[in-house]
Amino acid sequence: MPAAGRHLVQLDGATYMKKDGTWSRLDGSTIDSLLRLPQDELSRLLEEKRPEIQPRDGADIGAPIGSQEVWAAGVTYRRSLEARTDEAVSSDPYDRVYAAARPELFFKATANRVRGHGEAIFIRSDSTWDVPEPELAVVCNSRMQVVGYTIGNDVSSRSIEGENPLYVPQAKVFDGSCALGPAIALAWDYSPSDRAIELDISRDAALVYRNSTSTSAMRREIPELVAYLGRDQRFDAGCFLLTGTGIVPPSDFTLQEGDVVTIRIDGIGQLTNPVKRHPGADSY
Repeated sequence: MPAAGRHLVQLDGATYMKKDGTWSRLDGSTIDSLLRLPQDELSRLLEEKRPEIQPRDGADIGAPIGSQEVWAAGVTYRRSLEARTDEAVSSDPYDRVYAAARPELFFKATANRVRGHGEAIFIRSDSTWDVPEPELAVVCNSRMQVVGYTIGNDVSSRSIEGENPLYVPQAKVFDGSCALGPAIALAWDYSPSDRAIELDISRDAALVYRNSTSTSAMRREIPELVAYLGRDQRFDAGCFLLTGTGIVPPSDFTLQEGDVVTIRIDGIGQLTNPVKRHPGADSY
């Protein structure tokens, strides 16, 4: 469940707002319809008085996404630069983009590739080295105004990406390669500055990896990343932007089927996903 404050949550396919300990259902509203609104209209809509309603126990927490695309920024933390330099045949592209004026931005997922809290994320069937990448995700409306924040997991194949930088789309984009949730913290109630990001990975009920970082370690500013993403393209129902990772497991670690990945971000909540290996093309 989300932390204290105001959050948008998808429960049993409906959109709710949680304000501290109370819940209200936004009947007639979807993530798409909300993100088509200007920020001031969205704020006024969510301030309207609604009857309190308690969701049913065990309600399914869906990914807080409608038809939006998910994009991602790379090499925004020093640790990410070091990891991608270590894995790459040539480190020069990553060295240059870390200091460049233009950030690295890449397409990550369509909504059908995204998983929510509790749903299984995939690792590729043709990869030998796979990691989660815990990230603060920015939620933008159709006018590229930042209206919220959530937790993102940019699941990545380091073996494929490290072989050749041109393989980044294959290392990053596949079914179940992204998780979002459990909720959207509204931007006017939430500051992304100096927020703790924590990662736990469990295997056979035992903790096998734990690490943490802070959004204060980001080299890039969020408005800068959003401005570059919005250049020469529009998002009619808004979009999500993952802001990069400062946590990368060591080179001798890879995700395995059955692992459980948990990401916590201060003020947003906890996103937990079991891991499965993709069954491959023969499954379709």
